Amino acid sequence: MIIDGKSIAADIRQEIKSQVDEFTKKTNVKPGLAVILVGENPASLVYVSQKEKACDEVGIASLKVVLPESIPQEELEMKVEELNNEPAIHGILVQLPLPDHLDEKKIIEKISPEKDVDGFHPVNVGRLVVGEETFVPCTPQGVIELIERSNIEIEGKRAVVVGRSNIVGKPVALLLLQKNATVTICHTRTRNLPEITNQAEILIAAAGKPHLIKADMVKDGACVIDVGINRVDGKLVGDVDFEEVEKKAIVTPVPGGVGPMTVVMLLKNTLQAAKWIVEGEKK
Repeated sequence: MIIDGKSIAADIRQEIKSQVDEFTKKTNVKPGLAVILVGENPASLVYVSQKEKACDEVGIASLKVVLPESIPQEELEMKVEELNNEPAIHGILVQLPLPDHLDEKKIIEKISPEKDVDGFHPVNVGRLVVGEETFVPCTPQGVIELIERSNIEIEGKRAVVVGRSNIVGKPVALLLLQKNATVTICHTRTRNLPEITNQAEILIAAAGKPHLIKADMVKDGACVIDVGINRVDGKLVGDVDFEEVEKKAIVTPVPGGVGPMTVVMLLKNTLQAAKWIVEGEKK
């Protein structure tokens, strides 16, 4: 079985569109997302245009803030602060990576935790760790949605996450733990990786290494979510050897698996931010 991320993302987008319409009618406020783009990184330009289009489709107002690559740290921080204080903006996202002379960590910390729809601010990371209501990073949240909407039970399952990044590996492991899975995190220093991945009923591949997960590393009937995006010979491939693994497991393709979910979860977080700010819904 192949998990169709495009189809699931399209369903969620329709749900969000209805929720945005309802929220706007009720409050007379349109949820607003600001995306800061520094410089003209070709991949970043593509991602930002995808986010703008997605916002437009569901009725979220989007503001693209394009800044020169040479912008000093202080000026970028001032721009973030300006957006923190802008009532029409409920979510702020800084498109990464930033140019080398800028301190990404300080910029992320400058975003108000209440508008941090990427879920990268240390306050929101801390809330996630202790199980409080917060913004969950978009890709890990999309992974969980893919699993649950494919009618795959998480509770009680043995889950293995290959990758320990702050953006995917660690948060997805925490989310699986909150859903009562028994979670193992593996990484580049893990010994006997195939021995561990073969025990996984749910396997998350997020190491950033093309075709790292081979068929003989996967348990029969497992659910395999491929978060990897790697370019090999001009072609996008995942961390999973898809053609072999799909013969024995439930798996997401690359592209068309986790990717479409990430943008949709950003829309979900932006609507949630607007609700918390406008309606004071958050406990």
